[in-house]
Amino acid sequence: MDPPTTPTQNPRSLHTDSIISSLLSFPASTPFSVACSFDRELEKALASASDDASVQDRLLNRTINIASLLLESTERCFRQRAAAHNSISWVLPPELTIKVFSKLDTKSLMQVAACCTVFNKCAMDRSSYAHIDLTTDTIQADNEVVCTMIHRAGKELRSIKLGHVTRRYGPEPNPIWFNGPFLSSLSYNHGFLGRRLRSLRLYNIRPMNYSSLSNVLSVCSNLTDLRIVGFNCPFMPLFMTLSKTCRLIEHLCLGSYHPLDTIDTQRGSNLIEFVANSPNLTSLRLIRFRLTDELARILSQSSRTLKHLNLSRSPTINGRFLRDVRNSCKESPLKTLIMRNCLKLEEKEVLELCNSLIKGNFKSIRHIDVSNNRGLVSDDGKRSYKPK
Repeated sequence: MDPPTTPTQNPRSLHTDSIISSLLSFPASTPFSVACSFDRELEKALASASDDASVQDRLLNRTINIASLLLESTERCFRQRAAAHNSISWVLPPELTIKVFSKLDTKSLMQVAACCTVFNKCAMDRSSYAHIDLTTDTIQADNEVVCTMIHRAGKELRSIKLGHVTRRYGPEPNPIWFNGPFLSSLSYNHGFLGRRLRSLRLYNIRPMNYSSLSNVLSVCSNLTDLRIVGFNCPFMPLFMTLSKTCRLIEHLCLGSYHPLDTIDTQRGSNLIEFVANSPNLTSLRLIRFRLTDELARILSQSSRTLKHLNLSRSPTINGRFLRDVRNSCKESPLKTLIMRNCLKLEEKEVLELCNSLIKGNFKSIRHIDVSNNRGLVSDDGKRSYKPK
C-alpha cells in the first residue's frame, strides 16, 4: 500500500501554500491597494456566482472563515515567538512567577495566560487563583465563571472579590445579577473549599437574600475578613449566623443598599452579641445603618479588641454617645473612629469631642473623622460648615 500523502506532497496543498506565500509577500507600504484588490476580487466572485442569495452568503461566510484562519494562525505564531522570547528573557523561576500572578486581578490573569505557553503554564497553577478578583468592570462574571475560578483554585483558595465596587465619588454602580445557587461551589465536598476561604468581599450582588448568604457563610468557618456592600435585606439575622459560624472574623464591613428600619438596642441584640463575643474583631464598619446613639455607645465599648469603628452615612446618629466614649476611652482599645457624612451629627457634640482631644482625654484615639459634606447640625437647626 502506498504511504499516505502528506500535505507537502499534495499538489493541492502546494498550490494553497503558494497562494498564501504570495499573500504574505505583499509590500507593507500598500495596505490600501491590497484592501482595494480584496474588494474588487470579492465583488467579481459574487457577480460570477449564482443569483441565489444563499450561494452568495456561503461565499461570504467562506471568505470570513478563511480570514479567521489566517488571524488564528498569526496569533499562534505570535504566541510561539513570545514563548521562545520569554523562556530566555524571563528571569523569575516558575514558583515566583506563580506568586506574582496570584496578586493579579482575574482579568489580568486571563490576559497573561493568553500571552504565551510559558506564562499559560504558570497561570494555570492553582496558586495563581488563590485570590479571585472579579470586580473589574469589563468582566462579565456569572455563576459558571465564578464556579470555574473556584475549582481552579481548589485547596489554594484564599479570597474572593465579586461584583461592582462602590466608588467614593460618582454614581452608584450597577448591580451584578446572578442566576442559580450563589457561590454554591464553596459547599463542594462538604464545604472543603469554603473552609479554605479567608476573605470574602461582595459588592452590589443581586439577587442575594439572607437564606443564600447564610448558606455560603455556613461553610466559611475560617473567614477573617468579610465585606458585603449593597445588601438589600435586613442585616440583623446575619449577625446570628456570624456568631455561630464565623468566630474568627477580624474585619467586618457591611454597607446597606438603602437605610432600613432604625436599629435600637433591642432590635440590634444580635449585633451586640456578635461584637461582644468575637475575640478577634479589630475593625467594624457599618455603613448607612440607622443606629441609635445608645447602640453606637454599646458597640464602641463592648469589645476588648475593637480598634477601628466606622459608622459613616448613618442618618440617625447625632453624636451624643461620644460623651460616654470620652469617659471610657482610657480603658478602650479604640484607635480610629469615623462618622463621615452622618446626616444628624450635631455641632456641639463634635466641639465637645475636639475639646476632649485638646485636653488629652482621648489618648488611645489616633484618628477621628467627623467630616460632613452637608455640614453639622447647629443648635438652631441650621447646617454649620465651620464649627465655632
